[in-house]
Amino acid sequence: MMRMLKSFSISASALTLQRLRMDVIAQNIANAGTTRTAAGGPYRRRLVVAQEVSGISSFSRQLSESKGRLAAGGVMAVRIAEDPSAFKMVYDPGHPDADELGYVAMPNVDTVREMTDMISATRSFEANITAFNASKNMAMKALEIGR
Repeated sequence: MMRMLKSFSISASALTLQRLRMDVIAQNIANAGTTRTAAGGPYRRRLVVAQEVSGISSFSRQLSESKGRLAAGGVMAVRIAEDPSAFKMVYDPGHPDADELGYVAMPNVDTVREMTDMISATRSFEANITAFNASKNMAMKALEIGR
């Protein structure tokens, strides 16, 4: 039963991460036209940096040391990083943030890329819900057998 609870924890950590990814992607899309931020300059695209949660560094080492038992793990967000790619320069001499040549630095947000990332995060979220429900169903069946 303890292994079953570990699978719930792993799925829950993945659900939390994918929800954070969707929130960050939504923030990127919402700021795709923001040319001035509190920090100065245009909005810079943000990305979630994820990391495996495990005390063992490699999968093969984990398998050899666990003697058939996988250690509980999961995933967690380490930080939200800014994308260092260049801003898009758009000619718009009437814009209040235009430089002396009439160009405006626009955020480095590509809405097509963001939507692709959103679909990926959504599918991963759905897959983890499926895994969570499968674990829940197995636990319920195990309890029924014990009656």
